[in-house]
Amino acid sequence: MTNAIVLLKVSKDRINEVAETIVDLEGVSEVYSLAGQFDLAAVIRTSGDSQVASLVTEQMLKVEGIISSETLIAFRTYSRYDLERMFSIGMD
Repeated sequence: MTNAIVLLKVSKDRINEVAETIVDLEGVSEVYSLAGQFDLAAVIRTSGDSQVASLVTEQMLKVEGIISSETLIAFRTYSRYDLERMFSIGMD
């Protein structure tokens, strides 16, 4: 599994439309609206690097309204959320 985060600068009048379009792409698990230098962050989970490359260059960056992007490939995932969720199954 390859995880990546794609940071996007988007035309201000297209942020919601771009987010809604991107989140529907296969391999994109979440899209976050951000404050700061970037407008959106898309979290990608695919089976390999080539799928990330294809998703970003052939699909995501063709969405109207995206000005620029920066793709970050994750080496490891550290998540308290997944661990807490696993141990809370069946608990009150």
